[in-house]
Amino acid sequence: MTAQLLHCVTDPSPEFHALLSRLTDRGQSDLGRVEPEVREIIAEVTARGDAALSEYVRRFEGRAPAPLFTRDYGGLQALRSLDPEVRAALEFAAARIRRYHERQREHLGGFEERHDEILLGSRVSPLDRVAVYAPGGKARYPSSVLMSAIPAAVAGVRDILVATPDAAPEVRAACHLAGVHGLLDAGGAQAIAALAHGTESVPRCDKIVGPGNLYVTAAKRLVFGRVSIDGLAGPSEILVIADDSASPRVVAADLLSQAEHDEAAYPLLLSTSAALVSAIDAELVQQLGSLPRREVAAAALRVNGHALVVSELERLVQVANQLAVEHVALHTRHARQLCDRIVRAGAVFIGHATPEAAGDYVAGPSHVLPTGGAARFGAPLGVYDFVSRSSLIEYSADALRAHGEHIRALARSEGLEAHARAVEVRTHGTPKG
Repeated sequence: MTAQLLHCVTDPSPEFHALLSRLTDRGQSDLGRVEPEVREIIAEVTARGDAALSEYVRRFEGRAPAPLFTRDYGGLQALRSLDPEVRAALEFAAARIRRYHERQREHLGGFEERHDEILLGSRVSPLDRVAVYAPGGKARYPSSVLMSAIPAAVAGVRDILVATPDAAPEVRAACHLAGVHGLLDAGGAQAIAALAHGTESVPRCDKIVGPGNLYVTAAKRLVFGRVSIDGLAGPSEILVIADDSASPRVVAADLLSQAEHDEAAYPLLLSTSAALVSAIDAELVQQLGSLPRREVAAAALRVNGHALVVSELERLVQVANQLAVEHVALHTRHARQLCDRIVRAGAVFIGHATPEAAGDYVAGPSHVLPTGGAARFGAPLGVYDFVSRSSLIEYSADALRAHGEHIRALARSEGLEAHARAVEVRTHGTPKG
């Protein structure tokens, strides 16, 4: 079968296995191509601070913002200036995101317990200062500010900064609603460098979160270790899982909602019905014709639009977990039961009535999700990303005497005599030997 927009393959076949293998490895990005240039940018900003940052903003963005960094970014005024419908939507989304993450905060897991005169515990503390990178360029994303900064605020972070080039009123309003404390008027690798190392005007941060382009992603990878990061974001992606109960029109709309993000986005379909794939493809053609961002969406479909057809439910589950996609939408009978078996996904959208767009804006969980197969080990951005954990250990003298023999034996077996003596000066007054 030849589809008009979706490249369709059926299991089992050599084409199916080749495509599945390629899609499984889709997270291999071309960071090495830009890394030398990004290293130079980071080195210059680290060495020359604001002067280098300003030069790169002029070179890459064609602007000369003054100031580069401000804590008086006019968020409340921007909120009041918005179209009432947009303002209401931002406030509604902010409230729902905050409520979800306040519930998440209740499960962070700090504890203390005392047994046999030994106190053991795990302490959870908010980070001091974090930065949210909000992309500019092709579109502005106030929703990304809400989805990234609100979990940090709920975690109790003292100082939350946002880096974005030439922030639109909607973005400034979102900063205000999220509780952002400062705004860096810069993007790209130069912004990441400034946030990681600090400059005369930009405070150094403990963690940087949020997606960006290839240069931003390369910069985040290079500064990791000096600061923490949330992950390395790739193109947006969706896997729609559909059986013959699905509506072709609704499935096509969900695929296009991801395809319009970027020409490199992955609109993927996994189905038990080849006939359904044909119907969905026809819907894609029809809906694409009236889409304002049809050129972007068409490019994504042309490059990464694939349909995989399998015959059995078990194989469907296996393929979905192997792909570990950012967004998984279940358009099937018994979608809730199927959800329990899809365990490698950034976010799962259950049932015909649940569009991925709800998760992008107002449902509540952060839409900052692992991409490129990183859902195998990654997680959505959440309150837990903005805390540090410390282990707590307290021995009584009697407890140390009870454990001392084991500690000394293990220490000496590793050739670490000072470790053993550190016990003995407490239990015997002077170390042996």
